Amino acid sequence: MALSKKALWIQALKWPLYSVAIMPIFISAAFNLYLFHEIKIGNFFAFTFASVFILFWENLTNDLFDAETGVDEFKFHSVVNLFSNKNILNIIAYLSLLVGLLLITIISLSTNINILFLIVGCCVLGYVYQGPPFRLGYFGLGEPLCWLAFGPLAHSAALLALNPSTKQSFKIPWQEALLLGSGPALATTLILFCSHFHQINQDKLHGKKSPLVLIGTKKGASLIPYIIFIIYLIEFVIILKGFVPYSCMLYLISFPNAFKLIKLLRNSHNKPSTIKNCKFIAVQFQTFNGIGLILGLFVSFLINK
Repeated sequence: MALSKKALWIQALKWPLYSVAIMPIFISAAFNLYLFHEIKIGNFFAFTFASVFILFWENLTNDLFDAETGVDEFKFHSVVNLFSNKNILNIIAYLSLLVGLLLITIISLSTNINILFLIVGCCVLGYVYQGPPFRLGYFGLGEPLCWLAFGPLAHSAALLALNPSTKQSFKIPWQEALLLGSGPALATTLILFCSHFHQINQDKLHGKKSPLVLIGTKKGASLIPYIIFIIYLIEFVIILKGFVPYSCMLYLISFPNAFKLIKLLRNSHNKPSTIKNCKFIAVQFQTFNGIGLILGLFVSFLINK
């Protein structure tokens, strides 16, 4: 049954995916509250809005880039297929990027210039993922680029921006960002990985060598439990190390979503119509996993306040 125009636009906007934009900020805010009992609240709100604007740019330009290669020809909820004026979409996309980077620049000039460099790095990775002439996502490199952008880069920038004691000379907190952000970033990367399952035939047809084109959906589905186990293991290790409190075991509230995703792909990995929304189950897993960490840090902050 054909979807209405309104339903297609709702799908095109991909609003649940914006949890990936705000999660590094919220996790970093909770971590700074846990450590220092305060954050730079103005930077928190500005960074959140900036991240949404930047992700909007990335989502919109990805649709535009995919339209150039034809891979989204039958993706009826693509923004390009719903609104055919590519010039206007391009202008909207880059205005959104400009607003996002302007907010980041304001934060950086008042806090630490490294924040701007880190976020520009995220944007560069976002562009080379789909943008010409690079299109690294067409060579199966989208997942590592995603992990780098939403892991060490985004968390380093957010930790700097929200740290109440950050000075211009403050070094980039790579170690803290890796420990705090590796698990959540892998959960974000899982969303991208799952987004390929239902469109493997179109990807093959247009030369997009996604990981699932290279290994097949059956083997890809068999990897899901291991990816989720690694996410949980990373987060368990930082708890054991004392980097975050034991209350962060609340990340296990995401387990029902993990089980649902594993079961669906195990049983229906080769049925595109059945699994077309599996990436949104992965979004739910990523969101609840992050919320569990945030709640754990916030509970510890309240107890020790």
